[in-house]
Amino acid sequence: MTLEDRLSLITRNAAEVVTPEELKLKLESGEKLKGYLGFEPSGLFHIGWLIWAQKFKDLVKANVEMNLLVATWHAWINDKMGGNLEMIRLAGEYAVDVLEAFGIARSSIKIWDAEDMVKDKDYWALVIRVAKNTSLARMKRALTIMGRKADEAELDSSKLIYPAMQVSDIFYMDLDIALGGTDQRKAHMLARDVAEKLGRKKVIAIHTPLLVGLQGAQRMTAGGDEDEVLADIKMSKSKPDTAIFVNDEPEEVEAKLMKAYCPKGVVENNPVLQINKYIIFPSDPSGLKVERESKFGGDVHFKSYDELEREFAEGKLHPKDLKVATAKKLNSILEPMRKSIKSKPEYDRLAKEIARSVTR
Repeated sequence: MTLEDRLSLITRNAAEVVTPEELKLKLESGEKLKGYLGFEPSGLFHIGWLIWAQKFKDLVKANVEMNLLVATWHAWINDKMGGNLEMIRLAGEYAVDVLEAFGIARSSIKIWDAEDMVKDKDYWALVIRVAKNTSLARMKRALTIMGRKADEAELDSSKLIYPAMQVSDIFYMDLDIALGGTDQRKAHMLARDVAEKLGRKKVIAIHTPLLVGLQGAQRMTAGGDEDEVLADIKMSKSKPDTAIFVNDEPEEVEAKLMKAYCPKGVVENNPVLQINKYIIFPSDPSGLKVERESKFGGDVHFKSYDELEREFAEGKLHPKDLKVATAKKLNSILEPMRKSIKSKPEYDRLAKEIARSVTR
């Protein structure tokens, strides 16, 4: 793989790279690069997570030494799974199994557990150094990385530790690349700023887009904090009716997609198109086949996402036809993950516990 090939693979479908110039210089140096993604084990795996999972696969393929942090203590601080560490651990195992079924083999990456990191006094020394070099106001502003507002630190001061831990994770693993959704930007920018003060490596940040919920952006309001607007429209485990989970049965996936926001010719914030752009086409180079009766134009096979978007925007592809084809293709991608989950009864227990917590 040439340098340009690696650069193209690493950056494809990224919402932002901070900075492209630094990334290119790192690749040109010929040194082995280390990257990571940290995730909170916080419930069932929805397809929005497949966007960063695909980028994680891209980085592995581009010969980046990838690290996966199962952020159990971070999830505990963030009150996930009711603060039940046993359930958080189980949710972490479940997510790693899902990722392996998606094609991220354990043997090709290094998996870190936050519970091992916090046993090291050097880790906590990093946390303190980061905190001592960050103002309280800056730390509060960074709480949006955990889906929290700044004033929530007034209710539970443990939340203020979270951004310092996330920055310390990056320094502790001595990383070149930090991967995350655009909602993780504030933590990555904080890490870059603090790195200069501590004489640490300035991490390159790669941010993936957030998949809009199946309701689209209908509830998006003008004005307000940008992070709060994103939190309102993105696919989220806390809004199960507007999310597709890898556990969902094929008929559930189809039913949810048939109800999804997808007005004729509308491209912006269209979840069905986004699923194609960020999940289907990167996962399967064969593209998307739309089956139609001859009176509606007959079958059509889209080999590229750009071609699909253009046909839809011009009104040549009906939303229903797009939804049916998307459901069929997405189900084929999800099937190995569903099989992996069903093979372990403990994951059924996890799903039932989550369902109970949602209804309470």
